[in-house]
Amino acid sequence: MGIKVILNLAGGVALLLWGLHMVNTGIIRAFGARLRRFLGKVLKRRLPAFLAGMGVTAILQSSTATALMLSSFTASGLVALAPALAVMLGANVGTTLIVQVLSFDASAIAPTLLLLGFITFKRSKHTMLKDLGRVGIGLGLMLLSLEMLVSSLEPIQDAPVARELFAAITGEPVLTLLIGAVLTWAAHSSVATVLLTMSLATSGLITPLAALALVLGANLGSALNPLLEGLGSSNPAHRRMPLGNLLNRLLGCIIFVPLLPLVVEYLSLLDSQPARLSANFHMLFNLFMALVFIVPLGLVARLLERMLPEAENENDPGRPLYLDSHAMDTPSVALSSAARETMRMGDIIEKMLQDSITAIMTNDRKLVSKVSAMDDAVDRLHESIKLYVIKITRSAMDDRQSRRAMEILSLTINLEHIGDIIDKNLMELASKKIKKQLQFSGEGARELTEIHRAVQDNLRLAMSVFLSGDVASARMLLAQKNRIRDLEFRAAENHIERLKQQRVESLETSSLHLDILRDLKRIHSHVCSTAYPALEAAGELNQPGLKPPAPVTGS
Repeated sequence: MGIKVILNLAGGVALLLWGLHMVNTGIIRAFGARLRRFLGKVLKRRLPAFLAGMGVTAILQSSTATALMLSSFTASGLVALAPALAVMLGANVGTTLIVQVLSFDASAIAPTLLLLGFITFKRSKHTMLKDLGRVGIGLGLMLLSLEMLVSSLEPIQDAPVARELFAAITGEPVLTLLIGAVLTWAAHSSVATVLLTMSLATSGLITPLAALALVLGANLGSALNPLLEGLGSSNPAHRRMPLGNLLNRLLGCIIFVPLLPLVVEYLSLLDSQPARLSANFHMLFNLFMALVFIVPLGLVARLLERMLPEAENENDPGRPLYLDSHAMDTPSVALSSAARETMRMGDIIEKMLQDSITAIMTNDRKLVSKVSAMDDAVDRLHESIKLYVIKITRSAMDDRQSRRAMEILSLTINLEHIGDIIDKNLMELASKKIKKQLQFSGEGARELTEIHRAVQDNLRLAMSVFLSGDVASARMLLAQKNRIRDLEFRAAENHIERLKQQRVESLETSSLHLDILRDLKRIHSHVCSTAYPALEAAGELNQPGLKPPAPVTGS
């Protein structure tokens, strides 16, 4: 009997965590990018930031996910620390909302959510609807797991040994708090710990006082994971926001542990049901700590910045090496510095391009992540070079210097677009190929590799044209457009011929193959744009076929 109860409990907890995981991943897949953009826009003032954190976390059902988003924002300097801490205060309140909903008897809704979620996930052709179906299944599993936990605990409710064991474990509030913190750290979810606490309290296996102590521990444990994630970073700035959130939780525990008997007494007057008592305290604790912390956030932020100063990472590829602020008064020197940094940006793009075809051909998942990280560095360099050149243009410059400044800006924009195509298009295609474990036909792989090699060679030529302004090289670069067009047409034609022959590899990878061809052609278009400034300076743009394309505003 004992082993069966333990297995049922473990299965119930696992089902709860899996349901929570499905809700979280479903929301991130459907709205993750939009949520990041939304957070980036509202993180200016404390109150909107607080409300945004509450809303985003209520949707994501993970304050850890919100914290990890914010850590990247604050460490990169995109968001001030005080508003980020305000978001976390809201995030802590946001996690209490699902607990409030699930504290009521919603067991009848579980089958409906599972059925609707399954139908939506299996039948819908729209990606977002499939992800929302996943969310529905996750919520249904969470409700089902709670019912399973309560029913699993019924056989031991009247067992004296079980009651004595739980009484011994949860007899001391501080020890109970630590148990709750460890459980939450292990599960990566305060929601799961609070819901488990509600099940234990409903079964009468723990006292209301112990239930509230476990809830305190859940709140403390939820702040540990983001901080531990940040320990892997060499930049202390990554740990500021998680540490601020942990200090908030610690202070709350210190305040509430001595007051727990009083809190139990007063909250029982509001609703004496054990599950509702735990849920109400969870919300009360987080609302109280938000009110206590939101006013002195500026002071807390300054203290954290002093404790954890920014560290310069010498090996960060996104950190400019040649943008000398002291050269601003001499435009010719400053422009040379900007050109040198742009060449370095081109080197990173060349490495991304090389690694992208390797990742695609070898199904290397780690290389896909590496390429995405390089694109982040490219984005940061683009922003730094752009701001640097704009500052240079405020000084008095002659026509040649003004033209050079525009050449630098044009190339950095094109390089940034190439990086986006590699990251958001080619690497997405690589991920699909890896997920489905697909392989190109031998002929198809050779054709893609040949076009990729030509594009990479022309990228090197483009960087040479940018550096030297050589007109003959610029003409040669533009002439390559026809070659790439012919290679792409021939590759597409050969691919269609293989489809007619019912080649299995070609049938499985058809859309991937054609999309990669399209993206390589788009990359080459940006590469060839480097030739136009040199030809314009030589007065050769008026010749037939050499008219530059319209400026590209997006990738």
